[in-house]
Amino acid sequence: MRPSNFASRRSHSISLGYVPLTDCAPLAVAQEMGIFSKYGLDVVLHRELGWATVRDRLFYGDLDAAESIAGIAFALGFGLTDLRCEVAVPLILNLHGNAITLSTDLPWEAIGDGSGLKKYLERGWKKTRPFTLAATHRFSSHNVLLHTWIKRHGLSDTDIEIIFLPPQLMPRHLKSGHIDGYCVGEPYNSEAILGGYGWSPVTSSNLSYGHPEKVLLLAGEFLQNRKEDSIKLVAALIESCKICQDPDFREDLISILAEKKYTAASKEILRNSLNDTFYTGTANISASSFHMFHGDSVNRPSTDKASWMLAGLRSSGSLPDSSAGGSLSRLYREDIYMAANSGRA
Repeated sequence: MRPSNFASRRSHSISLGYVPLTDCAPLAVAQEMGIFSKYGLDVVLHRELGWATVRDRLFYGDLDAAESIAGIAFALGFGLTDLRCEVAVPLILNLHGNAITLSTDLPWEAIGDGSGLKKYLERGWKKTRPFTLAATHRFSSHNVLLHTWIKRHGLSDTDIEIIFLPPQLMPRHLKSGHIDGYCVGEPYNSEAILGGYGWSPVTSSNLSYGHPEKVLLLAGEFLQNRKEDSIKLVAALIESCKICQDPDFREDLISILAEKKYTAASKEILRNSLNDTFYTGTANISASSFHMFHGDSVNRPSTDKASWMLAGLRSSGSLPDSSAGGSLSRLYREDIYMAANSGRA
């Protein structure tokens, strides 16, 4: 039987995990602006190292809920690994928010948006190790987006080695030369770009416009035992998502995210993707769709968003042919989302 700490925690509090990324913004804002308290919730935020930790702590009952990559919902809910338990996705927290960043050792004049990468690797790759890119998790959108990018430019897994690292470790591994690039959420693209050792050929909105990114993932036990609190949690985060989307709130959002307990990134780094333009290391491009936090088309946990993730995982080779499955509507809970949306003032 799966161990659980659910019953041993204080019954009134909610243990909510997050990873220090720009798109933890709805959780941070809801906490700092008193939105959780407004809905009568006692939320305790827990900063996690990476997505494997989020998965494990949900499985073992250390967390009631978490900001999560969507793939962990399928991994736990459908039993894609040895860990399987009931989970639910009642809210999409944001769309987009990612980019691919390459080392400045790679000439952007030759590679461009990636269209020159194959020729560069065939003619200009001098290192004894394979060309190496990092994603945050096997079941992440970042892995899906990396595979989309390399396939778009005529490459495959046999040409490139893809490894998995926690988001905050990626810039230092790029700077040290251990990897040649990565796909990650902000602020870890801007950290390398403004640090002068990285540049971005493409953002995720250009790779797959409208793709779902982080989700609110509820432990099945929490939803079963505290359904009303689950609905209130979703309602609070919908309100927070709306505030995060407001351009007039962006400087306040940057100040919140810059705090040590959230991203600890400098305000300059955070502004690079949260303001009107995104500096890629080679040019300034529009950042109008870099982060999308609010709207029914953003936040609704629809089965088409679930299908995008599943199709991407299959295309990237992350799902074996014999992988277990399940009902998308059982996992992606539009009923909880609708109850939260209709109950908001």
